[in-house]
Formats: sequence, C-alpha cells, structure tokens
Amino acid sequence: MVKDRVLHNRRARFDYEILETFEAGLVLQGSEIKSLRQGGGSIAEAYARVRNGEAFLEGSSIPTIQEASYNNHAPDRVRKLLLHRRQIDELRIAVERQGLTIVPLKLYLKEGRAKIEIALARGRKRHDKRRAVAEREAKREMDRAMKGRDR
Repeated sequence: MVKDRVLHNRRARFDYEILETFEAGLVLQGSEIKSLRQGGGSIAEAYARVRNGEAFLEGSSIPTIQEASYNNHAPDRVRKLLLHRRQIDELRIAVERQGLTIVPLKLYLKEGRAKIEIALARGRKRHDKRRAVAEREAKREMDRAMKGRDR
C-alpha cells in the first residue's frame, strides 16, 4: 500500500494557539488531484473564510502539471470546503464574535478524496511564541533527563 502524500502547515502551531479542529472535504479539479498525488502543493500561506454560508480555502497553491494540457487549473484559485451546516455556522460565529482565524493544518488524501484539517485558532503574540518555545525546550530537557535516568 502506497502512503498518500500529506501537506503540513508547520508554522500554524507556532504562530497560532489551536482551539478546535475540523476535517473538511475539498472541491478540486482532476488535474489538482493528480498534482497532489505527485507531491505538489503548499498550504503555508493559506487561510479559510466563510462567505454567503459557504466555507472557502484561500491562499493555497497547487501547481499545474504538464500532462493536463489545456484542461489545467489555476494554481492559486479559491477552493470550496465541504462542511456540515452546523460546522460552517460555528466557524462563522467564532470568527465574527471572538475574532478567531481559520487556518489549515494539513491537507491529505483519505480513501482517494482530498481532505483538509482546519482549525479555529487565536494568533499568538511574540512573547507567547517565546514562552511556547521555552516550554517545549524545558519538556525536551526533562524527557532527556528521565530517559538517561532509566538506564
């Protein structure tokens, strides 16, 4: 079995405090799926937005492929997210009332279908980022010390 490609947004967990995650389907064209299977794409600068009762992914990039010829897609087009009505309403309310952001965490293929994990997130300030790095380093040091002690 071939392991499907996964695109990660590595900066998201550093730049944002993740509050809640959702799995959404992604409406893609055939050439976009082929490009993802070949390992192309980026969601590093992407974000999601709710407009007119529908959720959209903006700022993502899926490169074109040579084999698609005239049927190729626009690499930076806005893509529709497939979510339940309750989830879309929850996202919309959180963004409007609490000032949260919807960021993509990873994009992957599940049973041949493109899925994206999005999260409601609150932006971190610079000092919060430093604190998170310091806590991660301290935890790593404690784990090393405990591991060395067990031997």
